[in-house]
Amino acid sequence: MNKIKSGFISIVGRPNVGKSTLLNKIIGHKISIVTNKAQTTRNNIRGILTEKEYQLIFVDTPGIHTSKNQIDRFMNSSAMRSMKEVDVVVFMAPADETIGKNDLFILNELSKKNDIKKILVISKADVVSKEKLFLKATEWNTYEKIFDEIIITSSTENINIDKLIETIVGFLPETGHYFYDEDSITDQPNRFAIREIIRESVLLKAGQEVPHSVAILVDELEETEDEINIVASIIVERKSQKGIIIGHQGKKISDIKYKSRKQIRELFEKDVNLELFVKVQENWRNSASLIKKMGYDKDKY
Repeated sequence: MNKIKSGFISIVGRPNVGKSTLLNKIIGHKISIVTNKAQTTRNNIRGILTEKEYQLIFVDTPGIHTSKNQIDRFMNSSAMRSMKEVDVVVFMAPADETIGKNDLFILNELSKKNDIKKILVISKADVVSKEKLFLKATEWNTYEKIFDEIIITSSTENINIDKLIETIVGFLPETGHYFYDEDSITDQPNRFAIREIIRESVLLKAGQEVPHSVAILVDELEETEDEINIVASIIVERKSQKGIIIGHQGKKISDIKYKSRKQIRELFEKDVNLELFVKVQENWRNSASLIKKMGYDKDKY
């Protein structure tokens, strides 16, 4: 058997602890959208890192948080399910925040899992002083019995990322094969990638005005050898939010369209024709059928 190690790694934690940033850093490509807003990730996104001696398949999960509606419950359920049938769980906790109730909830779940390897990653080490970092590490050492390894990291400053990868590889079984083709970096379909790019552009452009009552539907998608044609809808819950996204004289929606086209063109390396429409769907986050239509299917993972 070839001495190839391969396996699945779930990245979990409460919202906005740096899970997507870490995944993108490890893979070397933008797999998961990143904003400074909590609950950006809504699906379990697989990112794949392949080297000669190993293949790591990462699952970047939604942040586990107090659920207020159907989409929140989907996100929590999706994140919790990701900890099943994986080889390693990476639990992320930021160095600049206190240990909260959502952290304790995840720790309790992890303490029940004796059949998988668990790594605590104290993230965002670059944003606190060495003294505060030492105090945070000491605080987390209270829970060291739950984990097989504790690593302090910073994705932006590339602190201990290689050490984290090396540790994960050490925990994986020798399978003798890859699960995915060597050039694969994700198993998500094109439609999903396009949807996430547009959603990120909306979140970045709309700021705090339209936080997470936004979803994207890709209504039409045609791809040829040279170009890709897309018609998509931006779904909001209130008419006031529609006005915010369109902006004065359509400036904001034009900016969203420009930024989205640019990223889609870079991803697919093709010319992009993109049409965007903003539609109001009241209370969509509590509509199970609409949530499924938007790709957040509880049976998918």
